[in-house]
Amino acid sequence: MGLIVWIVIGALAGWITSKIVGTDDDQGWLMNIVLGIAGALVGGFVWGLVTDGEFDMGFNIGSLLIAILGGLIISYLARFLRGGTRGGTTAHQ
Repeated sequence: MGLIVWIVIGALAGWITSKIVGTDDDQGWLMNIVLGIAGALVGGFVWGLVTDGEFDMGFNIGSLLIAILGGLIISYLARFLRGGTRGGTTAHQ
């Protein structure tokens, strides 16, 4: 059951994150799931650093928000490392 919860929350969190960042047209459902699951891991890690505790990953709104937060961190970090805006072009051109 845990794997199914991770996939469902990952898909939803990844889709919401891609809508916020504006990359939904560039990635499919599989990348949304990967982004959401990776976002849950990163968000849970950041949550642990901030609160000095563990985050209980269950099917609830808190888990979804943490996964979205982590997805946003990953998306903006990837955008920064690519050196610019959407599509990898720089804003200075």
